[in-house]
Amino acid sequence: MKARPDRHLLAIDTATAWQSVALLRGEKVLALVEQDAEGSHARSLLGAIDRVLREGGLTLKDLQGLAVSIGPGSFTGLRVGLATMLGFRAVLGLPIAPVPTLEAMAWNLRDVKGLLVPILKSRHNEVYWAAYEWLPESGLRTLIAEQVGLPSSVVRVLQVEKACTVFGDGWQAYENDIRDAIEAVGGQVQEAGQEQQRPSAVSVALAGQQRLAGGQIVEQELVPRYVQRTEAEVKFDEQQGVSALERRRQRVAEKLTQRRQRAVPKGADARRRT
Repeated sequence: MKARPDRHLLAIDTATAWQSVALLRGEKVLALVEQDAEGSHARSLLGAIDRVLREGGLTLKDLQGLAVSIGPGSFTGLRVGLATMLGFRAVLGLPIAPVPTLEAMAWNLRDVKGLLVPILKSRHNEVYWAAYEWLPESGLRTLIAEQVGLPSSVVRVLQVEKACTVFGDGWQAYENDIRDAIEAVGGQVQEAGQEQQRPSAVSVALAGQQRLAGGQIVEQELVPRYVQRTEAEVKFDEQQGVSALERRRQRVAEKLTQRRQRAVPKGADARRRT
């Protein structure tokens, strides 16, 4: 679906430490400001927005829409980005297109064929990831929705295809773990280019243009897209991957050992040794 050529759209991505702000007219990039803003989105975002408007020769009143990356990602960064866009909507009455962060990253590789696997760092040595592919007629298709887990969990993409293109700060942080897990079961890994690794407000804007054209806008609430594991999955990894059945077997064995020890009369061990 083509974007409206006359729509001026402001887009932001604050889901990671890499802050990206873009101003587009249709598919044409009028201005782009990107910077490392780890821990400082609240201080730097409005300044970046003001800069792209000045470089694009526009004001907020010239905009016809907003697009924002909604996660998964940094809780703090997402809240800053979403609150800022909600403020603009309250004042200007502009429609907001919410764009999932991993989906927006797939727009970085819209000319790449095959399985696309964007990967972002989560907390506790985990990653967010999903799988997409571009189809000639219908556009981007989601093959595996957003997941969160250990870096090795990305191996599940091989249920779809044996080869994939991986990218994102999660891939860069845990390349060895992810590559080893995939190649251990016969999969093939292709790395995206360096300029395609980071989330981009340009990609958020392109996906947002498509959503706005299709009427996919936020009516009332705009909330971050948090992807969290179930309590059972968290406990499983905390137990170092030991299954519930194995843990039960271990508990039974421990109890039997304790009972045998209590059944031995005091001094018996000493008598056996003499």
